[in-house]
Amino acid sequence: MAVTGLAAVLLAIALLLVVVSAVQPLARRLELSETVLLAVAGIVLGGTADLVLRSSHTDLFNGAAETLLYFPLNSEAFMLIFLPALVFQGALAIDVRRLAHETATVLLLAVVAVVVSTATIGLALFPFAGLPLAVCLLLGSIVATTDPSAVAGIFREIGTASRLTRLVEGEALLNDAAAIAIFSILLAAVTSHHPIAPGGAALEFLVSFSGAIVMGMLFGRLTLMLITMIGPAPAAEITLTVALPYIVYILCDEFLGFSGVVATAAAGLTLSVYGPSTIRPQTWRFLNELWQQLVFWAGSLVFVLASMLVPRLLVGMTRWDCVLILIATGAGLLARGAVVFGLLPVLAATRLSPPVPAPFKVTMVWGGLRGAITLALALAVTENEHVSTPVAHFIGIIATGFVLITLFVNGTTLRYLVLFLKLDQLSPIDQALRHQVLGIGLGEVRDRTREMADELGFSRAVVNRTVGALDKRVAEEEQANTFDTALGDRQRVTLALIVIANRERSILLDLFRIQGLSRPVMETLLRSAEAMVDGARLEGRFGYVRALRRRVRPSLRFRLAQAIHHRFHFDQPLMSCMTERFEMLMIAYFVSLSLIRFMRTRMEPTLGSRIGEIVAEVLERQRKLLNEALQTLRLHYHGYSEALEGRLLQQVALRLESEEYDSLMDESLISEELHRELHRDVERRRGQLDAPLTFNIKAGIEVRLRELPVFRGVPDAALHDLARQVSVHFTTPGQRLYKRGRKVRTVYFISAGLAETHYAEHDVRYGAGDVVGAAAALADAPARAISRSLQFGHFLTMSARRFRRLVAEYPVIRANLDELARAREKSDRSEVRLLPENSGALQFPSDDAITLATAPLSDSLPDTLGTPEDRHSTDAI
Repeated sequence: MAVTGLAAVLLAIALLLVVVSAVQPLARRLELSETVLLAVAGIVLGGTADLVLRSSHTDLFNGAAETLLYFPLNSEAFMLIFLPALVFQGALAIDVRRLAHETATVLLLAVVAVVVSTATIGLALFPFAGLPLAVCLLLGSIVATTDPSAVAGIFREIGTASRLTRLVEGEALLNDAAAIAIFSILLAAVTSHHPIAPGGAALEFLVSFSGAIVMGMLFGRLTLMLITMIGPAPAAEITLTVALPYIVYILCDEFLGFSGVVATAAAGLTLSVYGPSTIRPQTWRFLNELWQQLVFWAGSLVFVLASMLVPRLLVGMTRWDCVLILIATGAGLLARGAVVFGLLPVLAATRLSPPVPAPFKVTMVWGGLRGAITLALALAVTENEHVSTPVAHFIGIIATGFVLITLFVNGTTLRYLVLFLKLDQLSPIDQALRHQVLGIGLGEVRDRTREMADELGFSRAVVNRTVGALDKRVAEEEQANTFDTALGDRQRVTLALIVIANRERSILLDLFRIQGLSRPVMETLLRSAEAMVDGARLEGRFGYVRALRRRVRPSLRFRLAQAIHHRFHFDQPLMSCMTERFEMLMIAYFVSLSLIRFMRTRMEPTLGSRIGEIVAEVLERQRKLLNEALQTLRLHYHGYSEALEGRLLQQVALRLESEEYDSLMDESLISEELHRELHRDVERRRGQLDAPLTFNIKAGIEVRLRELPVFRGVPDAALHDLARQVSVHFTTPGQRLYKRGRKVRTVYFISAGLAETHYAEHDVRYGAGDVVGAAAALADAPARAISRSLQFGHFLTMSARRFRRLVAEYPVIRANLDELARAREKSDRSEVRLLPENSGALQFPSDDAITLATAPLSDSLPDTLGTPEDRHSTDAI
C-alpha cells in the first residue's frame, strides 16, 4: 500500500534528514563544502524523481517520486518557514561589539554591493536577453543574494582569520534583506507593467529598512523584558526566542510594510548584545546550541528542497541560455570586484572602517556564492501567475545556472584559494605566542603526567618514554620561541589587558549562574567588561582605562533619580539605583581581587614579570578606586553592606553545595531520590534569600550632621529639624559641582569623600567634614572657580538660600567656617581625610585611585605607558 498525504510528506522529510546527516561526514572526508554536496544530493533526487515519473517500468515508486518532485512547499513557504530562522540564528551568533567596528564595510557589502550587482547584471543582460530592462534588473536582484553558509563553513574548518569570517557573516545578514527589498520593488513593476520611479523606490527602500530596524530592536528588547519578568524558567525563555523571529518577520512583512528580514536580523542582534547579561549562562548556552541545531536542519532542508527544483527550472534550456548565464556570472563577478577593490580602500582612507588586506578582498570576491534564497526567489517568479511565460523561463533558467556555476566552480575552489593565499596561517605574533604558551603549558603537563603516573603505578619504562617525548616537545618549543622579539612591550601589555578583560567577562558570567544576583547589575558589569575588551583591542591601554572610567560613572537613570531626590525629596528611585550600585561595586571589587591573582599566577609567567608589573599596577589602581568607593558607602550604610555581603556569600555557598551534590550523583555515591531531596532543600534555602533587602537612604542623617565640624555648637533640636530638609548626594570621580561664573545654588557638606576647587593660583582640596561653596553661598555670588569631586563621595546638600537663613539664625556656623578655612590653609593637601576620623576605616585617599579616576588619560597610566604612540600600538594584535 502506497503512503500518501501528510504521512508521505513527513516520511519524505525524515528521509531527507537521513540524507543530510550522511552529507556532513562525507563532505569532511572529501574536503568539500557541505552546501555543494547538498546541492548535488538535491539535484540527483530531483532528477531521479523526474525520470521515475517519465518511465513506465517504475510505477511502484511513482508515489514517492511525486511527493519529492511536487513537494507541498512553494516559494512563500520557503520564505515564511525557513528564512526567519536562518536570519535570526545568523544574527544571534554574531559578535555584535566586534562587528560594530566593521559597520561601514558590512553596509557597503550588504547594500551598496547588492545595488551595484543588480544594476551591472541587469545592464549586461539587457542588450542580449531581448526582454525589458526591468526584467533584467529583476534577475540581477535575484542573483545578488549571497549564501554565507558554504563560505563561513570552509573558513572555520581550515582556520581562516576570524575577521574574514565575521565580514562574510555580517554581509550576509543584511545582504538578503537588501536584495529581497529590491526584488519586491522590481517584481511589482514587472507584474503591473509600470515604469520604475527611482526616487520613490529609493524612499520605499529606506523606509522599509529603517522601520524594520526599529521594530526588530523593539521586539528584541520586549522579549528580553518578558524573560526577566518570568524569572528563571529556561524552557519558557527559549520558547520566547523561538517565537520572536516569526512574530517580527510576519508583522513587519505582512502588516507594517517593512522588511521582515531586516527586522528579524535586528531582533537577533539585539538578543546577541543583551542576551548574555539577561539570560543565565547555562540557558544562553543551551539556547545557542538549540538554534544551531534548528538552523542546521532548516538550512540543509531548504537547500536540498530548492536543489530538487533545479531539473524542473532548467527544462527547455538552450545554448543561448548558456551564453546568458555566462554573461550574468561574469557581470556579477565584475560588480563584486569593483565594489570590494574600488570602494573598500575609500572607507579605509576616510577612516570609516579598518583597512581590509588584499588577500581578504580576493577571497571575498571569489567567495560570493549563491544558494537557496536565490532559487526560492526564482521560484517565486516562475510561480507568479502575473508573470509571462518568456519572463518566467528567462528568470528560472538564468538564476539556476548562476547558482550552479558559483557552487560548482567558486565553491569547490575556494578552499584552495584560501590555502594559496595563506589565510589559514597564524600571524607572526600569534605564532610567537603559540610557542610561548606551549613551552609553559607542556612543562606543566609533563610534571602532572609524571605525578599521576607515580600515583597510578605505571611502569618506569612507560613513564620515561612518555615524559621523555614531552621533554623533547618542550625543548623544541623553547628553541623556536621568538616571543620576546616578535612582540614589543606595548603590544604585550595590550594583549595582557585583552586577556584580563576577557577573563573578567568569564568570571562575571560564572557569577551570573548564581540565582539571586541582580540582572541589571550583571548586565551593567558585563557590558563594561566587553567595552574594556573592545577598548584594549582598538586603543590599547588608553582604551582599557577609558572603559574602566565609564564603568564607575553614574548612569542616566541614576542621575535622574538623584535629581528627583534633591528637588522633590522623593527617595524611592534613588534607593532603587543605590541598591544596584552597591551590589555592582561590591561584585566589581571582588572580581578585581580575582583578576590580580589571575595576573600573577597565570599571565605573568607567559608575558614576563616586567609586563606583569605594568598591568598589575593598572589593576591595583582599579582595586583601590573600588575599595574606597565601598568604604565610603559602608561607613554610612554599614548594616546594609554587611547584609548584602552576607547574602552574596550565602548564594555562593548554595551554588557550591548544589555542585557538590551533582558530583556525588555523578560518582554514584547517592541515589537519584536523595539527590532530588538535597536539591529541594537547596532551593528552599535559596528561596529564603529572594526577599529584597531594605535600603534606607536617609538612615543616620542626624548623626552625620552632628559629626560635621561646621554644625558644632548648633542645638540638637535644630539639627533634628535640619535632618529632614537636607538631601543626600552621591558623587563620582571627576563630577563637577560648580562651574566658574555660575551662581551657587547648593552647598555641599562632605560626610565622606574628596572635592577640589581649581583657582588660577592654587588648588584647594576638601575632605570629610568640610563644606564646599559656603563662602559664595553666603555672599550670594557666583563661583570663582571650578569645583569637582575627586572620589566616590557621600555629601549632604542644602540650598544656598536655606543655608543663609541657617547661618543668620546660628552665627556659630560662620565661626566654624572660618576655623575650617584656617585649618585648610595650614594643612597639606595630603592630610585631607577621605572618611571621618571616627570611622575606624581607611582614613587617607589613595592618590593612585584619584589619578586613575580624574587625571587626563595619559597621566592616569604608569610612565611606561603614557606615550601618544600607544593609541596605535595594537594594529598587529
